[in-house]
Amino acid sequence: MKKLTAIILVFFNGCLGQVLLAQENKAKNPVIFADVPDMSMVRVGKNYYMSSTTMHMSPGVPIMKSTDLSNWQMLGYVYDTLASIPSLNLTDGKGTYGRGSWASCIKFHNGLYYISTFAQTTGKTHIYTTKNIEKGPWKSVSFAPSLHDHTLFFDDDGRVYMIYGNGKLKIIELNADVSGIKKGGLDETIIENASAPAGENIMLGAEGSQLYKVNGKYYLFNIAWPRGGMRTVIVHRADKITGRWEGKVALQDLGVAQGGLIDTPDGSWYAYLFRDFGGVGRIPYLVPVKWEDGWPVLGENGKVPESLDLPASKGLIPGIVHSDEFSRKKGENALPLVWQWNHNPDNKLWSVTERKGFLRLKTGRIDTSFVLARNTLTQRTIGPESSGSISLDVSNMKEGDFAGLSLLQKNYGLLGVKIDKASKSIVMISTNTGKPIEIEKIALAQNTIYLKAECNFHNRADVANFFYSLDGKTWSRIGEPLKMPYTIPHFMGYRFGLFNYATKQVGGFADFDYFRIEDTISSIK
Repeated sequence: MKKLTAIILVFFNGCLGQVLLAQENKAKNPVIFADVPDMSMVRVGKNYYMSSTTMHMSPGVPIMKSTDLSNWQMLGYVYDTLASIPSLNLTDGKGTYGRGSWASCIKFHNGLYYISTFAQTTGKTHIYTTKNIEKGPWKSVSFAPSLHDHTLFFDDDGRVYMIYGNGKLKIIELNADVSGIKKGGLDETIIENASAPAGENIMLGAEGSQLYKVNGKYYLFNIAWPRGGMRTVIVHRADKITGRWEGKVALQDLGVAQGGLIDTPDGSWYAYLFRDFGGVGRIPYLVPVKWEDGWPVLGENGKVPESLDLPASKGLIPGIVHSDEFSRKKGENALPLVWQWNHNPDNKLWSVTERKGFLRLKTGRIDTSFVLARNTLTQRTIGPESSGSISLDVSNMKEGDFAGLSLLQKNYGLLGVKIDKASKSIVMISTNTGKPIEIEKIALAQNTIYLKAECNFHNRADVANFFYSLDGKTWSRIGEPLKMPYTIPHFMGYRFGLFNYATKQVGGFADFDYFRIEDTISSIK
């Protein structure tokens, strides 16, 4: 009997082990635990390409690539500069936080890749095209007006359209070469109240349009937000692009919404969507799709699954975020794709060639506010936890200069070195109260300092701690924990940032030896 029991236990444990191993080898939601909102996705052969939103950042409209829908890497950007205007250049005293370019749409048609976006900042719709999405170059056209949350669509008859709007959805026809709106072309409302399937009491009207044609029928994805409820996926279906459109709620779970459809080479279907997840930002999910009675049915029994029948993620480092030692080939003054500037940079005031193995940020004007200072270099924080650390040489900073490491959002946190009356101090500034307050200041008697920020996004804890070290080995906490709420004025997840700005005189510079990102933190409290 004992022998039989042992055999049964071995068999049971073996089966359990196989189940656990199978689960470990599967992808898990969220597929990207980082701020990648407003995704648009297309498959060309075995490759998937995705565009997203980074608004006021430069370069903009990031493009990512995957071969399995689980593991993504940065591929490039659609533009270096959306427009050289005061708000994007941070020369108007305001900036364009939360604006810039919004939700993009990616399509592949007749050998060309198309990515379109729109911007309140410019008042235009922008369309970019290339034959080679992995290498470029991109050609651009733009035209007024700025068509909100549009979807670009190439129909089988050669006509080209955009569907756009909020609540009331409209269609407009473009020239065949997408150079502008077609004179005398189709221009009408196709759905008077696209939010209706989600109820009458709506906080956010249907938007985020993405249009597909499957087996001869048109499918239009949108989101709406019922008051007191959650973000909801709505799908409309029609036999003709002008309608009549019939709609239904396709998913209402965890607030996972806004996106569209993607199929795999083997005939499987998924919906790619995102979820608002506090300080880390808006994070992508994949939801399996089955087709029933000509409708896409999202989720498993109406729920977003934790695991997916896709390869497991290998992590977001180095594909989405990446450490940088700032070592470059001789004469190569360039930055890896994971980096974006906060607004358009002044390219005369930064370098990775002037001092070998260092990023140099130089001051060129007087600033009184961190969020209005130019040339802050950023990349995403990632969840569920992450840390960013730097080594900083402050020996060439001038009176009034402030340089260091930031966590950038409206309620930002700063840890850096200030020069005041020829003395140096380590300073932690917090905007937990909504205004920047110097929390702690420590005298510094050396020119090299090590700074670190640790972010905890577990279960929306959304809290960060700052640390400093005099030798890069022993760390001390400084200041207070930073609460990291997601705020609409910035409309973006928190970002690590490297900064240097002048408050009294120009001409100083700070040298950053490295930026290192990890997906762990020293403690969770």
